[in-house]
Amino acid sequence: MPREENGSGIPLKPVYDAVEGPAHELGAPGEFPFARGVRKDMYRGRLWTMRQYAGFGSAAESNARYRYLLAHGTTGLSVAFDLPTQLGYDSDAPQARGEVGKVGVAIDSVADMETLLDAIPLDRVTISMTINAPASIILAMLLAVARRRGIPFDKLGGTVQNDVLKEYVARGTYIYPPKNSMRLVTDVMAYCAQHVPEWNAISVSGYHIREAGSTALEEIAFTLANGKAYLQAARASGLDLDKIAPRISFFWNAHNDLFEEVAKFRAARYLWAHITRDEFGCKDTRSQMLRFHTQTGGSTLTAQEPDNNVVRVTLQALAAVLGGTQSLHTNGKDEALALPTEESAKVALRTQQIIAYESGVPNVVDPLAGSYYVESLTNELIERAAALIAEVDALGGSIEAIESGWMQARIADSAYRAQQAIEKGEQIVVGVNKFCEGAAQTAMPLQRLDPQIERAQAQRLKALREKRDAAAVEKHLDAVRKTAQGTGNLMPAFIEAVDAGATLGEICNVLRDVFGVYRAREL
Repeated sequence: MPREENGSGIPLKPVYDAVEGPAHELGAPGEFPFARGVRKDMYRGRLWTMRQYAGFGSAAESNARYRYLLAHGTTGLSVAFDLPTQLGYDSDAPQARGEVGKVGVAIDSVADMETLLDAIPLDRVTISMTINAPASIILAMLLAVARRRGIPFDKLGGTVQNDVLKEYVARGTYIYPPKNSMRLVTDVMAYCAQHVPEWNAISVSGYHIREAGSTALEEIAFTLANGKAYLQAARASGLDLDKIAPRISFFWNAHNDLFEEVAKFRAARYLWAHITRDEFGCKDTRSQMLRFHTQTGGSTLTAQEPDNNVVRVTLQALAAVLGGTQSLHTNGKDEALALPTEESAKVALRTQQIIAYESGVPNVVDPLAGSYYVESLTNELIERAAALIAEVDALGGSIEAIESGWMQARIADSAYRAQQAIEKGEQIVVGVNKFCEGAAQTAMPLQRLDPQIERAQAQRLKALREKRDAAAVEKHLDAVRKTAQGTGNLMPAFIEAVDAGATLGEICNVLRDVFGVYRAREL
């Protein structure tokens, strides 16, 4: 039977004969409040960046995958890091044992970063890096590589995720207490605004909030509430928001309910435009534009009948394009089982290319505008998300809502209800709780990692430490310590430290000594 409400709890009518809900002035494409798109011509002028997320094993293996993707038509790279790197540990640290290179690439030093980016034209290909707690240090490594190659920083384009708030909410790869983490975020913002002007200093991520089990409505509200927290931190640091906000980007999930997802993107743009202009006084129209990357929903992929995931990813990618994304990653069909093989990564990329060049969708700007259903959903999501953001504000803002556990509990409740709906058969998942074959699935080739990766990475790290100037490294680590103890921007100290051979783990350990380590409260 058809459901009477969507995943966000919005009641659905059998037929829409008019636009429902409070009317909102959505404007024209390319004009405030940008609900219909951030550019007047959208994909008629330029397609979205096809940015496949990849990284595994060693830097050399990941570099080979990047070259493969570029050769097959990817127009931007997106780097996945392993868990030790995300948590600020070197590959030979006890905490890293068994995890090196497993869910992303291991990056311990600027030497690894040089290998990772070998033969990648940094001044022509944009690089997105999904890294948060140690984002400033990873960015420093990329900048050190660019400097060694003689590439001016103002020629670099890309994004560092640098969104630590959602780590406390949804993923858990945080290191330092929120206040100190926010300092690292604003240091990157300030440094990039002055020295790396084409770089997105933060990508505020709703993706992981949705992966943790939130509804589309909560994804909008909690992500934008976090965005407000970053603007507040930047303002408190004395930064000019019209210098900072134009380089804030967003990262959204795309799930299977095509119309709700399209409306979600439109509502999020509308709300961010009003937040930046009306609450923060941003006058530059670029500050008011919500530019975003989309990734198809990893949590929607099934280990059962994995070929079905190609269809799911297609629907999700189509929703992102119809909703006006600036950048897109499509998941491989095998990602419920393992990291994607080259073949499944190629099929995922071809999915984007078919939408771009064969579907006709990019030929018209905001093609679903005027749909009674989509416009009604857009209105409803605007109203409900604004009310939920107001709830976060009433709690004192995102940091307070996170530290109290309120935001996490809200997401956990939504995740529980969604799983119950699947188990009761109220939400059909094809091949899982309906239309199940009941027989063993045909085996498919999976990406397998060499178990020697960890040992080889540790050996490279040992060789680096033996070769480098130990006294110079200690001098630069001491400079990091003194800067962290004061109020200066840490980015210059990070760049010089990594260039001298200091490792990610060594720098993070200095910061652990100065800032402390965050322990989440039990809910």
